[in-house]
Amino acid sequence: MRLFWKDQFPLVLFFTVQMLLVPFVYWLTGEGRPVRVVLYGVLLSGSVLAVYLGFRYATHRAMYKELAAEEPSGEFLNPPLGEAPLPEALHGRIGHYERLYREQLHRQQSRTEQHLTFVNRWVHQMKTPLSVIQLTLSEVEDEPAESIREELDRIRKGLDMVLYTARLEHFEQDFAVQAIGLRAAASEAVAENRTLFIRKGITPKFDIGSEVRVYTDAKWFRFMLGQILTNAVNYSGGPGKAVHLAAEDAGEYIKLHICDEGIGIAPEDMGRVFHPYFTGERGRQYRESTGMGLYLVREIAGKLGHEVELESAPGEGTTISLTLRKAHANEGTS
Repeated sequence: MRLFWKDQFPLVLFFTVQMLLVPFVYWLTGEGRPVRVVLYGVLLSGSVLAVYLGFRYATHRAMYKELAAEEPSGEFLNPPLGEAPLPEALHGRIGHYERLYREQLHRQQSRTEQHLTFVNRWVHQMKTPLSVIQLTLSEVEDEPAESIREELDRIRKGLDMVLYTARLEHFEQDFAVQAIGLRAAASEAVAENRTLFIRKGITPKFDIGSEVRVYTDAKWFRFMLGQILTNAVNYSGGPGKAVHLAAEDAGEYIKLHICDEGIGIAPEDMGRVFHPYFTGERGRQYRESTGMGLYLVREIAGKLGHEVELESAPGEGTTISLTLRKAHANEGTS
């Protein structure tokens, strides 16, 4: 109703001025008219205006109601706005824009699907020659071969990050939550990064009972742990340090703490470490830093219903905690 009066206010204003202007002209010309006649004319004109406004509101009510609504009546819906010329024209124009939008959205979705398919195929094709090179290097035991192994490991992890980042857009189609053994999953993640642990001289230490089980997706969870462990090892500050993996019972949940003994995170960077491509002051000191690891951890954890917490202080190391729903021993499969 308020929008209707805002729209009609200029008409009411000019109509009022016109009604007052006629008796004013009579007064200026000296052709006086009885007050009763003037009031009758004003009342008659006002009645005509009231009838018009009533008719206007009745024929445009649906349009004003839809335009004044704080929330649309439905997603991508274009409800009828009335049979008057203006609501019909507006309904037709919105329908035209809606069709254009849907066509553009469909084209964009098709391009995204094609891009995702290309990335998946490309990554898998690149992994084949990597495997051949690694197999060939397994028969070579010299220093150059070891350097090549290190670079291959970096390439493999980079390809995995590309693959999982692309799949994140269609996460709902590529996950399956089940009960898994936390100790076994953590051990597998460490084993996948054993070359990095050995190269950096870092020791993994476990404080996770073999009976501890949680609900998660095994594949995505291992990837998350891999990103966290990679950061923990790279930022340990030198050989001889340790990365601690400990499980804490929190009632219906299990908290997995991954603690390193490294350089820590600067206070001014704490609020941005989960932003994509953010490397921070410490990250710029290490060429391995991409700024995507913790971002992917947060995104994946959110989609799996896990919570991520981070505590750190310069020179005292960093602790990342994942909160997962506890699974009882008789539920699910590992």
